[in-house]
Amino acid sequence: MSEQLVAVAREYFARDSVELAPLLLGAVLSHDTDEGRVAIRLSEVEAYRGVGEDPGSHAFRGMTRRNAVMFGEAAHLYAYFTYGMHTCLNVVAGHPGASSAVLLRGGTVVEGLELARLRRAGASDRDLARGPARLAVALGVPLAASGADLLAPPFSLEVPAVPLAFERGPRTGVSGAGGGAAFPWRFWVPGEPGVSPYRRHARSHA
Repeated sequence: MSEQLVAVAREYFARDSVELAPLLLGAVLSHDTDEGRVAIRLSEVEAYRGVGEDPGSHAFRGMTRRNAVMFGEAAHLYAYFTYGMHTCLNVVAGHPGASSAVLLRGGTVVEGLELARLRRAGASDRDLARGPARLAVALGVPLAASGADLLAPPFSLEVPAVPLAFERGPRTGVSGAGGGAAFPWRFWVPGEPGVSPYRRHARSHA
């Protein structure tokens, strides 16, 4: 893809997560570290709503120490640890108190390819950021970065000037009441190599 990217104000992200999620397709998230910069073009995301609305959301039962970032300002990073080994990254959506977020499920490295290859040793270029945990590793974003402002260094986040065409379906890996056809809140760019394989069931995500 060669779409034009633009920097937008925080208000752009202060909308319902289901509305925001497809607007992040084609967006480029970059992260600078002492090792260098890696940037990833997003090709797959999932929306999660908040308290009492979305059984698949970490915020469904209210605020905890773990999910407090979801209740804050939009365009901040909500990172969480899962399966005892993986960090996953989300963009906080909506207004303070909304407790919603968009999970970054997959993308393609568009800058810092060699550094991403070092971080994901043995992975094919297609798989460097194809999946939420892989994406976090390729970007070099640790769990401790949760709460960071994605619109300020060491991060930057630009979105397509014109929203991309997309497909949508049930969220992947979400079992029980939070999954299935009632929550078609997974969005992806068809044909993009960074789209992860669909998994029907596992456990809840953001």
